Amino acid sequence: MQPSLSVVSNDDPYALPSDAPTNAASEPEVISPVRQPARSPLPKASPARRQGLGGFAVVLIAAFTALIVGGVAGVGGYVLGREVDSVASGGQSEVQVLPQSGADSPVRAPDSIAGIVTSVLPSVVSIVAEGKTDSGSGSGFVLRSDGYILTNNHVVNLVKDGGDLTVVFSNGDEVPGKVVGTNVSYDLAVVKVDRLGLPAIALGNSKAARVGDAVIAIGAPLGLEGTVTSGIVSAVDRVVTAGGTDDLAYINAIQTDAAINPGNSGGPLLDAAGRVIGINSAIASLATNGEPGSIGLGFAIPVNSAKRIAEELIATGVSKTPAIGVSLDTTYSDRGAKVREVTAGGPSEKAGIEVGDIITRVGKRLIKDATELVVAVRSYAPGEQVDVEFERDGKGTTVKITLGALPNKG
Repeated sequence: MQPSLSVVSNDDPYALPSDAPTNAASEPEVISPVRQPARSPLPKASPARRQGLGGFAVVLIAAFTALIVGGVAGVGGYVLGREVDSVASGGQSEVQVLPQSGADSPVRAPDSIAGIVTSVLPSVVSIVAEGKTDSGSGSGFVLRSDGYILTNNHVVNLVKDGGDLTVVFSNGDEVPGKVVGTNVSYDLAVVKVDRLGLPAIALGNSKAARVGDAVIAIGAPLGLEGTVTSGIVSAVDRVVTAGGTDDLAYINAIQTDAAINPGNSGGPLLDAAGRVIGINSAIASLATNGEPGSIGLGFAIPVNSAKRIAEELIATGVSKTPAIGVSLDTTYSDRGAKVREVTAGGPSEKAGIEVGDIITRVGKRLIKDATELVVAVRSYAPGEQVDVEFERDGKGTTVKITLGALPNKG
């Protein structure tokens, strides 16, 4: 059974149901022992009375015995009481003060998780979107000190037809935000707030990410601002699709086991130096009903692609999505991507690719299916030249293709 993939805003329209049964662990029932009350022994039958001392003597003896027993019991009770008191107080008459460290925080290395988070947290924000009929929240981070913030498209798409965006900073400040532009194909958006002097986050290079590298995720899962989790890079170049028919995003993802949950969307995935290498965007989930949650399979958009998209959105309000100028046969099940149509005058036609050709490699990346071809192409930029290998009648050929661009859907 394959886990379903879900984007991870609180308003999560991308969750795909799974047929896996969910066995929620029930709370153990605590059963306290019930003690039966102690019973007094039944009185023994009295022996037949013999002749002896008179009743007055019996009364005197009984009284004397009672005095002795009572006195002994009193002394025993006093001694026992003192012993219990001594045990309860530990034999001490004064409260003993336990040793404790001072209130000063220990020194933390700048490259520790705590050190990195201290410096980066002011750059991470929460984003609350209130549309006409629905609301949700996600995360984002400051790209530029003059108020530009990067997040996911699915975090802000609730207000595409009207509504309000509120950006919440780590110090609690709430500022209105507006959408500068979006790219649905990459699930990215840029938001602007009217503030100067903001702490911009440092951008890393996602091409440097290696499996096993330590990473840190920061965001607002379930509305809990400033939540920090850590883990490793679990995989790179992971093929992930998320969204619906009109807003399907193809992600050449960095996979991580750092806990990511609904509300983390748009927040940064940091490397061990505190630089952004990815934008947390999707999770695999086994949830069949209700909100999906982390199972240690999170996915982030590589920052190299996000950087280009953000730069274009800030400059013009729109961005370009690369294309090779073909449509693909999604029913083809063998290895590779089969060309169903070739765009007239497009990059592939100019390079000599024809209908029926099987594309098997883009650059150094082997292509397993149609989805991977789309993801591979979108890891480049329009105008870049890439080597494309294809098969025709069992013969392999490699051509150079200068990538074109799809019409903007953002």
